[in-house]
Amino acid sequence: MKSMYDICTIGHITLDKVVTPHSVKYMPGGTSFYFSKAIQKAQLDYALVTALATSELGVVADLRKSGIEVYALPSEYSVYFENIYPENQNHREQNVLQKASPFDVPVMPDITAKIYHLGPLLSDDISLELLKLLATKGMVSLDIQGYLRYVKDKKVLYKDWADKKEALPHVSILKANEFEMEVLTGKSKVQEGAKYLADMGVKEVIITLGSHGSVIYTDNRFHKIPAFTPTKVVDATGCGDTYMAGYLSKKIAGADVEEAGEFGAAMATINIEASGPFSGDFNKVEKVLNYGTHEGYEKVFSWAEAWSSVV
Repeated sequence: MKSMYDICTIGHITLDKVVTPHSVKYMPGGTSFYFSKAIQKAQLDYALVTALATSELGVVADLRKSGIEVYALPSEYSVYFENIYPENQNHREQNVLQKASPFDVPVMPDITAKIYHLGPLLSDDISLELLKLLATKGMVSLDIQGYLRYVKDKKVLYKDWADKKEALPHVSILKANEFEMEVLTGKSKVQEGAKYLADMGVKEVIITLGSHGSVIYTDNRFHKIPAFTPTKVVDATGCGDTYMAGYLSKKIAGADVEEAGEFGAAMATINIEASGPFSGDFNKVEKVLNYGTHEGYEKVFSWAEAWSSVV
């Protein structure tokens, strides 16, 4: 194991039941899994910290075989999610059948990284104390979704993050979709929600809009990042995680916000064309970016209503 990593992801690997109008499939999942699979072909020093039951350690073995360094913490149970997608794939219904042990300062391995990417799946997955500690060691990148989720009668429900005022000043990069943004900020328009989060202390705010593109707000400037229309829509699970893998891998390499955002968007498009985690390679991503229209990929940015008041 290395003493310094470019990126370290912290989050649970889940057992996922993925239901679409066309199929029902069972597979490993979670932010940490989809992010790790998407970033494994990048030329980076990368590590994953996860927690799962011994019955799922085969998933860890497979990740290690593919070259990913994994710190697997013990847990009595693994997280078990059911993801149900409608035809348009932009939103999903979720159920939780079991939870895993949380991540906190005493159990966290002594790992140093340039970026710590946090992928909580539920509100009590990663403690505030651990988030603040990691921010003293490197940049914290946060996929906000888990901090907004709680479970009632096995259903995943959403509410505002109670610790946001204390936590957000320690977050360098935050990713949310438009629904999560509204839960977190109370704002329905992208420009208002992004500015709210920046005022709370976040340096880079990423709002993903599904098939309509994404917006990145940093240094008082909005960057509109197009989506790429896929040649077919198979499974949207993990697209946000794949986007962030592309974005952070390019940021580590020195890319600017728009280059990193478009790379992440192209990776997400390739991901949606097949079931399971990202299975393409970075050469295909570059092909989508450079020759997209010739390959059937069109750039789209079309959330005009939310964008209309941005100056």
